[in-house]
Amino acid sequence: MFKNPFSFEGRIRRTEYGLSYLIYLLLYLGGGALIANMNESFSILLLVIWVPLIWFLLAQGTKRCHDRSNSGWYQIIPFYGLWMLFGDGDTGPNEYGNNPKGIGNLDEINDIGKPIDNE
Repeated sequence: MFKNPFSFEGRIRRTEYGLSYLIYLLLYLGGGALIANMNESFSILLLVIWVPLIWFLLAQGTKRCHDRSNSGWYQIIPFYGLWMLFGDGDTGPNEYGNNPKGIGNLDEINDIGKPIDNE
């Protein structure tokens, strides 16, 4: 879990997406509350915290869209985040990679020694 969290490639499960969103909320709200109690010179600190957090959230959202065989741009659709959180991903591999649950992935190593069907 959380392998390459800032990368936009691959697929992730609902659990990782949900935890990513919780981490984002905790850091954003916690950091914002701390900085709100300080003077204006700490607004640069908020920007330094906010930019990587947005990148992290967009990357994780894109990978969750990929798990559902959609482009990462789908995450800008209103309320699509709920669909990503509660909807199951595609079974087996798709154009974005193998299923992170391992269900339906093609394992050639398991086919070694099995007879070939020549129909």
